Amino acid sequence: MFPRDFAWGAGTAAYQIEGGWQADGKGQSIWDTFCHEKGRVFGEQNGDVACNSYELWEKDLECIQQLGLTHYRLSLSWARLLPDGTTQHVNQKGVQYYNKVIDDLLACSVSPMVTLYHFDLPQALQDQGGWKSSDIVTLFDSYARFCFQAFGDRIKLWITINEPYVCAKLGHEDGVHAPGSKEEPGIAAYLVGHNMLRAHAMAWHSYDSFYRTKQKGAVSLAINSDWLEPLSADCTEDIAATERYLAFTLGWFAWPVFVTGDYPEIMRSAIDAQSKKLGYNGSSRLPSFSKDEPAILGTADFFALNYYTSRKVKPGGGCGKMLCMKSDRDAEEVLDLSWPICGLSWLAVVPHGLRKLLWYIKDTFNNPAVYITENGFSQVGPLQIEDVQRSEFYKDTILEVAEAIQEDGVNVRGYFAWSLLDNFEWADGFSARFGLFHVDFADANLSRTMYQSGREYAKIVLKYKCGQSR
Repeated sequence: MFPRDFAWGAGTAAYQIEGGWQADGKGQSIWDTFCHEKGRVFGEQNGDVACNSYELWEKDLECIQQLGLTHYRLSLSWARLLPDGTTQHVNQKGVQYYNKVIDDLLACSVSPMVTLYHFDLPQALQDQGGWKSSDIVTLFDSYARFCFQAFGDRIKLWITINEPYVCAKLGHEDGVHAPGSKEEPGIAAYLVGHNMLRAHAMAWHSYDSFYRTKQKGAVSLAINSDWLEPLSADCTEDIAATERYLAFTLGWFAWPVFVTGDYPEIMRSAIDAQSKKLGYNGSSRLPSFSKDEPAILGTADFFALNYYTSRKVKPGGGCGKMLCMKSDRDAEEVLDLSWPICGLSWLAVVPHGLRKLLWYIKDTFNNPAVYITENGFSQVGPLQIEDVQRSEFYKDTILEVAEAIQEDGVNVRGYFAWSLLDNFEWADGFSARFGLFHVDFADANLSRTMYQSGREYAKIVLKYKCGQSR
């Protein structure tokens, strides 16, 4: 049911697990700042310690080995490596830490997939404008080149930026993620997304020009997307709203990279029409790519997909007479009440939505190789080590992936469960648990205990690693 070289993995992100927020010369990140401000995070919690993976990496490695994974997705803390965000000041302790992680994984026959940026911009760069500044593009490229040089001899799969949509909208429109800005609705998020695409493209071209021949790796960016379908399948307004919603989420970042080198026309037209309606007289709020910069089109060696849930869509949603992304999109999510909710209110369990989304990606983006780089199920409330519902979720979801491969011909190369460990779940703090391993945050030793879902996932991995694939 799966290719013999299929990547079976789990993922984490530096800020969510490492802790050691001031250890050994690490610089401060925007999430350090955000979490230390009152009222930002559930229970005033933070990632100062988290799973303390900075000191307890060997425990994490034991978890990875117990699952029998072939791959492990981790992110590098930009501020741990380059405390002020620039290569003028390299923190060798940070380099040593990641060298050890990578070398230990390889010694256990586990291949690292490394993410350069998973939400945690150095605060020093935020103070200079962050992702809204055009300077961030070359700064990110310098950081990427530093990482390619330091670690690329052992890394075959790179992710430049994780979920640029989330960084842009939640961080610079809704204000619920770091840096917590919502001063320029309908403007700042588009600029941030634009600079993230430019930064990704420049880093991809740097790898392609200077490192690929020798290191023989592959580079992409991780794009998150729900599966979306019309609330009423025969309603033209619902169908059009679904197309707009897809353009403003998946299409925002996938269309420039995989299709045209520019944003979806439906997205730009909707934004410009709303600007005209509200009397906004500036240039288009959705920036344009310059022909003087490295091309965006073709800057992904595979499609990295983060999928969690699905929604029905109808027209609607807005901000009255104010500029905002919701009004630009004019499309509203509707939860199908037949879909069960797991833990977090937004996370409806819809495994078949992943198969539909994989088919859409194959059909729309020229049948790329696909790695499912995040997919998971949250637990909130009373702890359940015997998490039967999540165990069933993994079985059902992986069956949908198998059918996408075998029946739909989607070129899926790997599946990464989110996440290896219960960790700091951004604005939800430690209230949401996604791990294959439970972490007891009340225990000074931060003990790790495998959930039933971890045992189930390990069985699936073992089954297909042992030659039962074809």
